[in-house]
Amino acid sequence: MDYKDYYKIMGVERDAKQEDVKRAYRKLARKYHPDVSKEKDAEEKFKELGEAYEVLKDPEKRAAYDQLGANWQAGQDFQPPPNWDAGFEFSGGGYTRADNAAFSDFFETLFGQGFGSSHDRRAYAGYQARGEDHHAKVLIDLEDSYQGAEREIALRTPAVDSDGRVINKERKLSVKIPKGVKQGQKIRLVGQGSPGMGGGESGDLYLEIEFKPHVVYRVESKDIYLNLPVTPWEAALGSSIKIPTPLGKLDLKIPPNSSGGRKLRLKGQGIPGASPGDIYVILQIILPSADSESAKKLYRAMEQELAFNPRSELGV
Repeated sequence: MDYKDYYKIMGVERDAKQEDVKRAYRKLARKYHPDVSKEKDAEEKFKELGEAYEVLKDPEKRAAYDQLGANWQAGQDFQPPPNWDAGFEFSGGGYTRADNAAFSDFFETLFGQGFGSSHDRRAYAGYQARGEDHHAKVLIDLEDSYQGAEREIALRTPAVDSDGRVINKERKLSVKIPKGVKQGQKIRLVGQGSPGMGGGESGDLYLEIEFKPHVVYRVESKDIYLNLPVTPWEAALGSSIKIPTPLGKLDLKIPPNSSGGRKLRLKGQGIPGASPGDIYVILQIILPSADSESAKKLYRAMEQELAFNPRSELGV
C-alpha cells in the first residue's frame, strides 16, 4: 500500500490554515475537474484531490493523519504503526461517504471502519439538542483486565484555533477499568461527549480498549499465549517448573517426551469473566551452546548413544 502525501497533493504546507486548505482545493478542483479540464490524467488527479481534501478539511482526520509524522514520502510502501490513533478523541461520524468508492486503500485503512462511527449521528438524528457522542481508543495493561483498576488517561481532541490552524487540546479523565474487560470492548462514560445545545443533555464518550504490547504474553480474545523456553532434558524427561502469569507464578507440569511447539493449557487462567479464558503455554526447546570441550563431549555422546534422526519422516 502506497503512502499518500495529502499536503503535497493539495500544494499546501503542513501548518497551513484551514482557510488556506479550502482555498487550495477550490483552485485545484477547477483546474482538474474532468468536465472542463484538458490536463493529462485530470480525472485521476481530481479523485486524489477529493481524497486529500476529505482529510485536510476535517480537523479530526487531519490531526490523526499528522500523527503519522512528516517523514513518509509519497508512494512509499506504508503500513500504519500499531495503535497509531490511540489517545485521540473523535466525535461520531467517521468520514463522509459521498465519494468513498473512489478513495484509496490508504484512506480506507486510516479512516474506514475503525475511525469514529456514523451510527451515533444517525441514532440521534431526531434529537438535535443532544450533544454528539465521542470515541477514543485507549491502551491499558493486560494486568488491569485481571484485577480491574482505576487509571488516569489523557485524551487529545483536535480543534481549530483562532488563527485557523489545527491544534490538539488535551483533557484527563479518571476511568474505572472493569475486571475482565477484553480487547475491543467499549467502556461508556455517560455525559463525557460534546455538550448539548439549549439545555440538552451531553453526549457520551466511548473508550475502545486495546492492550499494550506485552513482552511476555500474546492476547487472542479472552485467551493468553505464553512462549515458554525449556531445556532439552525438561522436555524429554518431564519436569515441574514455575511459569509467570498476569496474577503471579504458577507450577506447570511438563509431560515426558514433549516436543517443541507442544501447547499446554491452563484452563480458566485467561482473562476472567463468567466464561473465563485460558492460558496456553507453548514449549520452545532451547539447546545449550557447545562452547566448551565438556559440552562438545556431551553432544558427541548423545550423537552416538541416541541414534536420533529428526528427518526420518522425510525419507532422508
